[in-house]
Amino acid sequence: MLALRSISNSRIITVVKRVNSGPADEVSPSANSGSGSKSASSSSSSSSSATDTSGSLFNPSEGYLTDSQWSTSFNGVAAEPFDARITDLLMSPIAETDIEIKPDGLIYLPEIKYRRILNRAFGPGGWGMVPRGAHSVSGRTLSREYALICLGRFISQARGEQDFFDESGLATATEGCKSNALMRCCKDLGIASELWDPAFIAQFKAKHCVEEWVTHATKGNKKRMWRLASRQWEYPWAKK
Repeated sequence: MLALRSISNSRIITVVKRVNSGPADEVSPSANSGSGSKSASSSSSSSSSATDTSGSLFNPSEGYLTDSQWSTSFNGVAAEPFDARITDLLMSPIAETDIEIKPDGLIYLPEIKYRRILNRAFGPGGWGMVPRGAHSVSGRTLSREYALICLGRFISQARGEQDFFDESGLATATEGCKSNALMRCCKDLGIASELWDPAFIAQFKAKHCVEEWVTHATKGNKKRMWRLASRQWEYPWAKK
C-alpha cells in the first residue's frame, strides 16, 4: 500500500488557487507591434474568456454556471408530485443485501446504488447534479455545493465533502464531493430512507452484522469493529 504524503493546509490552498487561475495567458508575437494589435488582442481575449472554462475546476464563475439558470434557480420545487410509477421506484424498500456497514458501525448504501435507482425512475439523462459555486478547502477536506435536478425540476441541494491528504488526490476528491452530495440530496426523494430510521438500523445490525475485537497485523493494536456477518475480516485486520 502506498503511503500518502501529508501536505499543509497552506499548500492545499496554493494548489486550489493555482487551478483557479488556469493556464497563464500566452503573449502574442505581435504584442509590441503597435496599439492596434494590442487592442485586437485584448478584444479577442475578452470575447473568449466568457466561454473558456479550461483550468477552472475550482472557479466560482465558471462559464457553464453563470450562463445556466441552475446556478441559483429553484424552478419547479414542490410544484407537484411525480407520477405513481416514479414514486414507487423512489420509495421502494431497499434490498438488505445492498446495505453495507463501516467499521465504526455506520450502515450505508453504496453511491452507485443511488444512481441506479435514479436511472430506473427518471431514465439516464432525466436527472443530473449541478454544481452551485466553487470547491472550498477546510483543513484536509474538500467540499462543494450541488443541486439535484430531475426532469427539469429542482429537487434538493446539499454540500458534499471528501477528505484527501495529497494534491495528487484532488481529482478523486472532487468526484467524492459530488457522490457525497448526491447521496444527501436523495434523502429528499425518499431513497433509502430506512438508513436514517433508528429502529431499522438496530434491527439490521442485530440481524446482519457482528461487532468484534480485531488485531492489526503489523501494528499489533486491537480495536472493536463492525462487519457484515456474511463477510470475513480482511488484511490487515484479523480476529485473534
